[in-house]
Amino acid sequence: MIKESILRSFKNKNVLVTGGTGLIGRQVVGILCDAGANVRIVSLDRVNVDNRAAHVNGDLADFNLCKKFTQDMDFVFHIAGIKGSIDVTVKKPASFFVPLLMMNTNVLEACRVNNVQKVVYTSSIGAYGSAEVFKESEILETEPPMDMFPGWAKRMAEMQVQAYRIQYGLENFAVVRPCNVYGPGDNFDPQNAMVIPSLMYRIYHGEDPLVVWGDGSAIRDFAYSRDVAEGVILALHHGTQGRYVNLGSGKGYTIRELVETLNKFIPFNYRFDDTKSSGFPKRVMDISLAREMLGYDPTTTLLEGLKQTWEWFLKNQEEHLSKKNYFK
Repeated sequence: MIKESILRSFKNKNVLVTGGTGLIGRQVVGILCDAGANVRIVSLDRVNVDNRAAHVNGDLADFNLCKKFTQDMDFVFHIAGIKGSIDVTVKKPASFFVPLLMMNTNVLEACRVNNVQKVVYTSSIGAYGSAEVFKESEILETEPPMDMFPGWAKRMAEMQVQAYRIQYGLENFAVVRPCNVYGPGDNFDPQNAMVIPSLMYRIYHGEDPLVVWGDGSAIRDFAYSRDVAEGVILALHHGTQGRYVNLGSGKGYTIRELVETLNKFIPFNYRFDDTKSSGFPKRVMDISLAREMLGYDPTTTLLEGLKQTWEWFLKNQEEHLSKKNYFK
């Protein structure tokens, strides 16, 4: 939970949330609206997530629009991004790389030009080089990111923030790297969904048994969107001293644990296909810096988060059809 004193600091502030219709953004919007902020969402999705916020349909690839959207804003949460499965990342890299470069460059530069008081940029675990445990470093990374094209696009925006700090002495741009985030508002498009929404979609549509690639031993860091949203808000409030800070669950879960947890409240049959690759053995975030610097404290259990995500999915199965699809 975010301290009441921090939430009060957002009252009557003009706040822009890019990507406010996404799974992290909509949680940020809800928290800020509850705190009494004047919230504006910019997104290409035809989705209304909160009647208290102003919804603007706009393309962040247009720099002039970005300058218009950020004008007279006290705070900007730049959360807009592109989510997709490993398969579409490999087959359609330009669909990630080009729009991400354009929107990140434009939004951050517009915030600088318009002297926005505080900005937070939401990067990704994919900006890290390959490792089992991801921990922040103050040294400029030289090895390539593990998610090649989207990872480079995310990392370039982080370098843009560093460039502002070096040349202009700006300390008001914070950066966070979330892990594998899931929750209400996730992308349930079966053509490019990530692991949790993909499993839920296949379970709902009666795959029997549900076939899971690998032996289930691969370990991943799954963080619930509400927890990550609180971390993003804390990062903007406290700042990150020009560096990036990890936002994860603080735990590693095997794919088998994930499937078995789903099976605790959804009846379905499943089997693991160990003739298929399990992927990297382990990918987990160290969140000790976020705990120390931001007071970040993710509390949602995997079971609780999966239940809330499933309940949302049952009521909003077609929402992905109203969202911008960069892969068509």
